Amino acid sequence: MAITNLAGREFFFFELSVFEALEGKLGNFSEEAEMEKYIESIIKAQRPATTKEEVSRIISDAKTFAPIDKYLTDEEVEDIMINNTRNIFVYHSSQGDVKVPETLADRSDLELFVKKLRMYATTASSKKNIFDVHLPNGSRANIVDSPLGSDITIRNFKNKAFSVIDLINHGELSYSIAARFWLYAEGLKIRPANMLIGGTPASGKTTMLNALFSFFRPDQRIIVIEDTYELNTDTQENCVRLETSPDLTTKDLVKNSLRMRPDMIIIGEVRAEEAEDMMTAMNIGKIVISTLHASTSRDVVTRLEHAPMNINKEIIPLIDSIILVSRINQNNIYQRKVTQISEISGIETQVLLSDLYLYDYKTRKGSEILPSITYRDTLSKLTGYPPSEIIREEYRRAKILQKLNEMGIRDIKGINEFCRIYYEDQERALNKIGLKGLGVLPW
Repeated sequence: MAITNLAGREFFFFELSVFEALEGKLGNFSEEAEMEKYIESIIKAQRPATTKEEVSRIISDAKTFAPIDKYLTDEEVEDIMINNTRNIFVYHSSQGDVKVPETLADRSDLELFVKKLRMYATTASSKKNIFDVHLPNGSRANIVDSPLGSDITIRNFKNKAFSVIDLINHGELSYSIAARFWLYAEGLKIRPANMLIGGTPASGKTTMLNALFSFFRPDQRIIVIEDTYELNTDTQENCVRLETSPDLTTKDLVKNSLRMRPDMIIIGEVRAEEAEDMMTAMNIGKIVISTLHASTSRDVVTRLEHAPMNINKEIIPLIDSIILVSRINQNNIYQRKVTQISEISGIETQVLLSDLYLYDYKTRKGSEILPSITYRDTLSKLTGYPPSEIIREEYRRAKILQKLNEMGIRDIKGINEFCRIYYEDQERALNKIGLKGLGVLPW
């Protein structure tokens, strides 16, 4: 990867010194030509006698991430794990962890690879031996120094995020469940639902959260808070993306977001004391959607009630819906499923949960989704529509999603464009996709 036949180890150490000088300098270039010109200036400043061929080789090496380039562009690869010089694993969407044949040959190769990653760093971790880097394609690399060399974990950024229809086609949920999520996310122009998406690691929580962007209204101002940019927010014009840093915690950003006139606050993951500010946002009428590590709806409530979140159970019913996603092994193929949907229906000695959908791990089948009661009644009260009309609207939305799928309108942007028309003029939108007789909501 690094050694050339021009000057052997001498060239290697020169390239290493160039990469060191470029640390944190390449992350802000939008034009490749400008970046190449800057790299050349650093090379020439260090060694004016560098040949054109050597300059070209260094620039080329700075722009590639061999031996993992092909995995960075593979939409099925979610994570790349470089275990110093021992081996490299990838996490494949359908196969799970897979050991790949590529490796970094020795400590020198590993050192140069890390220097290359660090050229794209914009902020360093507060801990000396931990580094987080955003790569040019949007992926995030976490680098940890260890006695055996650096260990690197790269979360692959998906340029084409899965839409809710993609998830239907992958067997993760049904049209009726997707229609319920559409109702939750949009709230009949009045009151979207406060939602928590729970699941274990690698269960697809962020993927599900991203799919909801298909349904958000264009008039909503959305504040997105993440540890690292993972969500694709292209459908929303009035959207602010914030990222935590050593100086700005999730709690800091959630608290500050209340000063930014949000309609909706999306938190990539809630883990600790920021949960209090999340609940405060809900309490003053802001809509909040977040993910949280848990395996059941009851686990979500338990985590909220206990340290480090310590939420008073009296205010937990501010959350309208809890959605659980899980990773299931079916015939040695990993598949993600919505496994539980619950609404919080009140509080007695404990928070009361109404399960509207459950996946049965024994039969490998889910139950039919039950009608929403608590959230439906909230919408009925705020809109004046009878509960039966809200149920019919949910049925219409399931039919719409099925029709969009049949028409090949499956990506987040395409679904969102249809939803925008639907929010403006239901009848015109239904005519557009040949569902004229489906009826409309009298809004």
